[in-house]
Amino acid sequence: MQLLIISRFIERSLRTVRGTPTLTRLAIGVLLAAVLALGGPAYAQNLAKPGAEAAPQAVPGFWDPRRRPDRPDLSRLTVIRFLTETDYPPFNFTGPDGNPAGFNVDLARQLCEEIKVTCTIQMRRFETLLDAIASNRGDAIIASLAVTPQMRARVDFTDPYYRAPARFVSRRDAVMAEVRPEYLEGKKVGAVAGSSHEAYLKAMFTDAELHSYPNDDALRLALRRGEVDFIFGDAISLAFWINGTDSGECCAFSGGPFVESRYFGEGIGIAVRKGNDLLRQALNWALFRVWEKGRYTDLWLRYFSVSPF
Repeated sequence: MQLLIISRFIERSLRTVRGTPTLTRLAIGVLLAAVLALGGPAYAQNLAKPGAEAAPQAVPGFWDPRRRPDRPDLSRLTVIRFLTETDYPPFNFTGPDGNPAGFNVDLARQLCEEIKVTCTIQMRRFETLLDAIASNRGDAIIASLAVTPQMRARVDFTDPYYRAPARFVSRRDAVMAEVRPEYLEGKKVGAVAGSSHEAYLKAMFTDAELHSYPNDDALRLALRRGEVDFIFGDAISLAFWINGTDSGECCAFSGGPFVESRYFGEGIGIAVRKGNDLLRQALNWALFRVWEKGRYTDLWLRYFSVSPF
């Protein structure tokens, strides 16, 4: 019963983004870590449906097996000081023991094992990360940092290790295997006002009837109430909502992911100081190796019971 109460709180809280007050999100991280510790990965994958089997899902792959990166001279690396943020569950959060936890943190530890180098992981407020690496207080940022032209001007990035795609969600009785502009002609489609998702709908789904909402909560409520036929938004947060109690098991993904970089970014990479090619290449090599060995898949399935892809 204790685990069930904790899990329901987490399901509601995982919808948060970086605008959520720090103390609230720190609490979410501690509770999420408690569930992982008490119930294990299998329990964490079925928070909303105790005892249910997780549906098979496709795990994204961002590496081309035909483009194996060369192994750099790893002997020149003696330590890697990773920087991450404190309050972006499930990617980064403070565990019940006060130590860093989350998808990014676990991935960083796997990279360290692959490179066979001593690593430290320091948690900092998100807005301080770039200054910290510029002043040599760390070597690499692994904190769900989006690759953008503005960021590239300040740091160098590894290859993307995940992306935040966009997807459509419909009610379960109206799921479509594929979504094309012509399929949504005359359909009511919701998006958050001013978002890249709204801009994409305006550009590509011109025959749909667009409905704009002030935030994610209002958008999702509109779908539950049947005010719109589809909603379109960030697939990662939508995946947690679909699998959580707040959705009331009303809805499911329709069609596949949309990843156009012009609207939804180039992906998420690990940032290093400008010109630190040795570390960037070492991390690229290690990322490929972790994926090739299936360890990335295991990690993904631990944290994402409903795939955003």
